[in-house]
Amino acid sequence: MSEIQKVAIVAFTDNGLSIGRTIQKEFYRSKLFTTRETEFTKDILKIGNVADLLEKKFHTYDTWIFVGALGICVRSIAPFIQDKKSDPAVVNMDEQGKFAQAVLSGHVGGANAVAEKLSRIFQAQAVITTASDLQNIWALDLLAEKFNWTAVSDFPLNQLISLFINNRPTALVLKVKVAGTAYLEKTKPHFVDIYYNLQDVVQDSYELIIYVGYELLATTVPNLSFHPRCLVVGSGCSKEIEPALFEEALLLHLKQEGISYQSIAALASVDIKREEKAYLAVAEKYGWEFNTFTTEELSQVHLANPSAVVLDKIGIEGVSESAAALQAKNPFWLIEKTKAEVSSGKKFTYAISLINKFERKGQIAIVGAGPGAPEYITLQGKELLETADCILYAGSLVPEELTHFAKPGALVRNSASMTLEEQIEIIDEFYEQGKLIVRLHSGDPAIYGAIQEQMTLFDEKNYDYFIVPGISSFQAAAAYLKSEFTVPEVAQTIILTRGEGNTPMPEHEKIEDMAKLRATMCIFLSAGIAKKVEGQLLQHYPEDTPLAVLYRVSWKDEKVWTGKLSELSSIIDQNKLTRTVLIIVGEAVGARKNRSWLYGDNWYHIFRKKGKSMVAGK
Repeated sequence: MSEIQKVAIVAFTDNGLSIGRTIQKEFYRSKLFTTRETEFTKDILKIGNVADLLEKKFHTYDTWIFVGALGICVRSIAPFIQDKKSDPAVVNMDEQGKFAQAVLSGHVGGANAVAEKLSRIFQAQAVITTASDLQNIWALDLLAEKFNWTAVSDFPLNQLISLFINNRPTALVLKVKVAGTAYLEKTKPHFVDIYYNLQDVVQDSYELIIYVGYELLATTVPNLSFHPRCLVVGSGCSKEIEPALFEEALLLHLKQEGISYQSIAALASVDIKREEKAYLAVAEKYGWEFNTFTTEELSQVHLANPSAVVLDKIGIEGVSESAAALQAKNPFWLIEKTKAEVSSGKKFTYAISLINKFERKGQIAIVGAGPGAPEYITLQGKELLETADCILYAGSLVPEELTHFAKPGALVRNSASMTLEEQIEIIDEFYEQGKLIVRLHSGDPAIYGAIQEQMTLFDEKNYDYFIVPGISSFQAAAAYLKSEFTVPEVAQTIILTRGEGNTPMPEHEKIEDMAKLRATMCIFLSAGIAKKVEGQLLQHYPEDTPLAVLYRVSWKDEKVWTGKLSELSSIIDQNKLTRTVLIIVGEAVGARKNRSWLYGDNWYHIFRKKGKSMVAGK
């Protein structure tokens, strides 16, 4: 349930009004309507007749939550119901707060999600009757909206949904690779088989085919196609080519090529065509992005079909292929330059490229493992470890237990003894096979993660990679110490730094200078120079400033010492600590005073509004 949606709550009894007030606190943009006497405000309004309220307001709210008898709810909304695409979500909750039932627009309107949310708020039972939700399988009628795809089928949607919810054998064809296809792969029901090319599907073995990609489907069984906007059309044309004729010819050629026009995301050309009416008109009509490039930019692309004629006219060897490649950020074409002609005799060329991010190719995830404990890894990090084909982990800093999430058959290697070149050799092998590689780093990769040099190589190789943040050891330290490192009027700044050992620090980041702030200071990688660090800190922190020294915090063998700043070097020396040590210094360590204003009863904000009395019924 999106917090930006407008929610109306209707209560008919005193107990229902109490429940309604609780519901209102959970939905930011909500109004509470009641027939009971109470103190009314601009958000709690008196009504005399529910029918009058619904007649005026039923379709102006995204969600209606009735608190009371289900019969009252059903009879009240019945005259105003139109269709599933326009009706708001309606949920009914009994006045004891035991059941939350989705009544109307469970899927499209989101009533199921609201019922689930209410069940969590009141520890109640959500009553959901939608078959796909009960089976925990995809809602075929919502997938297009959820992932911004276009759904196309020659068959009635209800027929396709019936086949699916009855678990008939289904083939899922994933021609492209995006977040939505990753979701489908991860949540595949048991009766669905996955393919990556339609040609691989033995159609007689299935009763339903679901397709995600850019091709026009021709199947012998019922099918449902989802078309993400994933293609770029590059084009050059005769001057002042007729817009209607160009549109007609282009769409015909796309159909002949077996390409869905709903999959076009952008049209691209040379900058001298930036005002070409045919291009502007077709782009506006179909919602395509329209971009142009300079001849200098286009000339950098190596073409499959260079043209001496185009070179003579505008100084470059072609437009359609180079424009498509540049816009798609992909040096290859699904369809190379093709010549076409409209009915008036004017000509155009087109080439089509798949946008780079939609290619089904290798992918690298740089994942933050967290401070050590497997339960501290993020959900996304855990999911990637479970699906990765190759996992490279820094064994000196990451517990081996984290790699136990790996699926059977995955390659799992400790990179501690490898050079960067040896790691890249393994990554190259799996990337070329279109596999998922996880590079597992300790803590959060952004903090002393040594990932910059890897990303530089990935960029040079044009590899697709992304970063998944992790919990840093300084956050695990705060949890262990039961400390808030930003205590009001004590410390409002956290400094993450290290001492200066063999690797120099920037001149403007000396510890003794940062110590002047008396902030909460988290010092990494500095156990070997603890005496030096202690002296630098004591230049500005008092000797009795609270101190914590944490060794492998959250690991099975974690050890933690607390004391005061003047004891730092002795703690390090006496316990022979050298590596994986974090030092925390500051008054916020263990502090238990100074209440935050955020939850004060005299502090109001957009989520906790100050009541403003209103005259009943106004």
